[in-house]
Amino acid sequence: MDKNQDRFEILRELALGGAQAEDMASVARIALGQAARLVGLNAAALFLFDDKMEPVISVNHAVNQASRETLEKLESELLSDLRKKRQLLSAYMSFGGETPYHSFTLPLTHGGRTFGAVIGLQEGKRTLIAEDGFLEALAALLALSYAAGDVPELKKASEESYEKYKLEGIREVAVTANHEINGIVMAIMGHVRLLLDRRSDLDDELVQKLKTIEKSAEKISDVTWGCRRSRKWIRSITGTVSSCNDYRNANGRPTRINKAGTLWSRLFSYQVLFEPIKSH
Repeated sequence: MDKNQDRFEILRELALGGAQAEDMASVARIALGQAARLVGLNAAALFLFDDKMEPVISVNHAVNQASRETLEKLESELLSDLRKKRQLLSAYMSFGGETPYHSFTLPLTHGGRTFGAVIGLQEGKRTLIAEDGFLEALAALLALSYAAGDVPELKKASEESYEKYKLEGIREVAVTANHEINGIVMAIMGHVRLLLDRRSDLDDELVQKLKTIEKSAEKISDVTWGCRRSRKWIRSITGTVSSCNDYRNANGRPTRINKAGTLWSRLFSYQVLFEPIKSH
């Protein structure tokens, strides 16, 4: 039987096993072992990751303990770090030394989402590149089999990732809305306070209206103050938070003229002081 037929048989058995077997790990282990013998790998492994790129499932095959340990060390010291920090997807590498060896990593991807990787180790003569098409097909079929199967660990990781994505979207909307509203409120409070403090020609009716506007603005500020409590809750879940301006007095109430209001006062003081005020 030639190598092409061998490749076909390995992929065919993987497809059939993935469609029928309840224990996908056993199917993957057999496929890795067959592929290792065909390609000439000393060790191979499959990993499924959570949303932090930490392995939740691993399947290994090795011809001896030394090769297994070399591949594990390569994964922990190099490949894992590159995935997390550099978004590594695939690579073929060669290493020198007393016993030169070669390695590869290929992603397990389905529906635009990468949830695992297949890695391998080969000592001696390098033949990996000649088998790159077969290895990529093997990785794609493993990904499809796991994605189609009922894998509790993978399902849990996917659900947690989706929930975190939703919370992150809520956080972005809340923080953006809070920022925009606060900007408007601070502008209103700054203008009103400037009028009350610096204009002595305002009649009583207009002064009362301005104070009503000021109180209403303070109520809105109280509502947006919930940003501080909300961000603590979201940070406890997602581990992220955006800044939220905190301008309060000792009693926890919004200051009459806070930093933002002072800034607006500086920007608009001359305009407010010299523009005529019309009372209707």
